[in-house]
Amino acid sequence: MIDRTQHQPTTEKREPNRLINETSTYLRQHAHNPVNWFPWGEEAIGKSRAEDMPILLSIGYSACHWCHVMEHESFEDSETAEIMNKWFVNIKVDREERTDLDEIYMKAVQMLTGHGGWPMTVFLTPQLKPFFAGTYFPPQDRHGIPSFRRVLLGVHTAWTTQRNDVEESSADIATHLAMVDKLQASDEVSLDSALIDDAVGRLINVFDRAWGGFGGAPKFPHTASISLGVRRMKPGSKEKTGRQFQCLEMVQTTLDKMAEGGIHDHLAGGFARYSVDRKWLVPHFEKMLYDNALLVRNYFEGYLVTGKVWWREVACNILDFAQRELLMPEGGFYCSLDADSEGEEGKFYVWTPAEINEILGAVDGAWFNRIFNVTDSGNFEHGKSILHFLTVPEEIAAGESMSVQEFQDRITPLKKKLLAAREKRVRPGRDEKMLTSWTSLMISAYVDGYKSTGDEKNLGIATRAANFILSTLLVNGRLLRSYGRGQAKLNAYLDDYAYFIQALLDLASVDPNPQWLEQALNLNDVVLSLFQDPENGGFFYTSQDHEELITRSKHFYDGSTPSATSTTVFNLVRLARLCGNQELARIAERTCSIYAPYFGKAPDQFSNLLCALDFHLSPPTEIMLIVDADRDDWKELLQPINSTWLRGSVCLVMDNKRLAAASASVKEQPLLAGRTMIDGKPTAYVCHQFTCDKPITDPKQLSARLTELQQESSEK
Repeated sequence: MIDRTQHQPTTEKREPNRLINETSTYLRQHAHNPVNWFPWGEEAIGKSRAEDMPILLSIGYSACHWCHVMEHESFEDSETAEIMNKWFVNIKVDREERTDLDEIYMKAVQMLTGHGGWPMTVFLTPQLKPFFAGTYFPPQDRHGIPSFRRVLLGVHTAWTTQRNDVEESSADIATHLAMVDKLQASDEVSLDSALIDDAVGRLINVFDRAWGGFGGAPKFPHTASISLGVRRMKPGSKEKTGRQFQCLEMVQTTLDKMAEGGIHDHLAGGFARYSVDRKWLVPHFEKMLYDNALLVRNYFEGYLVTGKVWWREVACNILDFAQRELLMPEGGFYCSLDADSEGEEGKFYVWTPAEINEILGAVDGAWFNRIFNVTDSGNFEHGKSILHFLTVPEEIAAGESMSVQEFQDRITPLKKKLLAAREKRVRPGRDEKMLTSWTSLMISAYVDGYKSTGDEKNLGIATRAANFILSTLLVNGRLLRSYGRGQAKLNAYLDDYAYFIQALLDLASVDPNPQWLEQALNLNDVVLSLFQDPENGGFFYTSQDHEELITRSKHFYDGSTPSATSTTVFNLVRLARLCGNQELARIAERTCSIYAPYFGKAPDQFSNLLCALDFHLSPPTEIMLIVDADRDDWKELLQPINSTWLRGSVCLVMDNKRLAAASASVKEQPLLAGRTMIDGKPTAYVCHQFTCDKPITDPKQLSARLTELQQESSEK
């Protein structure tokens, strides 16, 4: 049983500070603190320099439980706020909006403390150089952590009495931060399959064979590592030994145990951000858009390779959750749901047996409580229980002497009743801003949903979200980062471009509108011209015309999301194959070679780049589908493409009529040259390892050919 101290938010009314005019939900949550908060910008930095005052930089996000705790304990406390206002220029930052700042100063926190996390607390010189940092500080000394007031006093004393030491230390830290991002390409490491095998072997060594995932508690879904495992599995293999079987075991155990656990919302779909225990039982209840988008891809990929229907159902339920709870009226997606409601973490999600019996009745209630392990003693606070399975539905059904279908037929209406009752509770808060990057990940997730189910609703949601970005957050050929309260703002970062280009290419693989490829090509040109590092190779996280910070960082580690660098590399290889542009492949290879020496040392932090390299090294297959978009017969030809897992394939669907009117950047692509419909039928052109087959118009013939290529590819 896990217990946590909860904190009730203040109800005291105060005059708002400068954050009241911000679009970020997180910043507006602090608008009534007695702290004289500034948003990041010239006003705050100018005040620091004019008055020679250090900056207290506080970075967090809306769904962060401990961010709310520190706000209540310290930022809502008048005496603490008085100290902050007297000695510091206080800047509050939403890490999800200003990821560039978070990227820089989180590295400083990790450098100074050996760990990171949020809330992030960093003290800066007026020149924006960090000299002291930490994460959460309590109101009183506790568990070896100094109180926040003690920290404020210590920093103020150092600033006023040991100024030379502070400035020397801050200069050293800034220098080190700049050096981190100046890695250069190495010729000593070969970019070959052995490099990937070594990294995968190291992942397998830290894989938790009992409960899935990697390492101990707290346990996060390492979605990129799961994808890497999927890529090294062998479709349809019955072998019980060898590396491919180990990858299957790693993927299957992880996907099963996460879906069985309390981290998975069994009523509404969707996953919480992480589990505080090894068994995926007790989640940190916040739900993030990006986690759920990435897990959709994991579960659909796993389904395509293994045929495991439950994984497809889990993924579909995530999409239903996102549509119901995070889809914006405009078409994009909100960022997250808080962990807390009514001042308690998880209160919205947990149950007692009596509550369930009251809703379902004694007989169904007792059965449901047994299936989902809801007990009188509970597994959470106050005798409450988190719903979870002890094993997969197939085994539960067998234990109940039921078929899987009979089990689903009984449990589904009971879940719907409980969900309807749960909806009457006080809901957790929702961060109602949109990020281009995270919405783009969800666009890809809905494309995956369309591929795996054929449900047109999924494609409609994906295209509407993409069109919203194109119409609202693409201005003069450049993307913007954030949208909230009707306003789009902030120059986009590399992950915004990378994830959106990925989403556009995903759409181009299933929808015949030529705009998807055209926009992907245009935005990739922006990435190459404004983000590429011409001296050392690789890509900066910010564009060359971004505001000047203490360093221009690079986003190359996978964290909660795949690194912007790795997704850019993936896009370059996909475009190289679609467009026959080997210069793009060369840039991708050079970027891989920068980080290749670290693949074996930290495979979990480079898993998505390893996926990109695996894609690059896989036998190339290009599939071109020429169709009449005014008819539906072409979708029969698309179905075998969508249902066949090919590690190295790219696909492009193009409307025969609109192609003629498309931009030169699209219709002059070599892959489209001379490609027409044969006898007025939708036609597939398949090229494998630089050799093209005869055009195919029969879906069964195409399915047979792709299955043949899948078997051939899995042997290599």
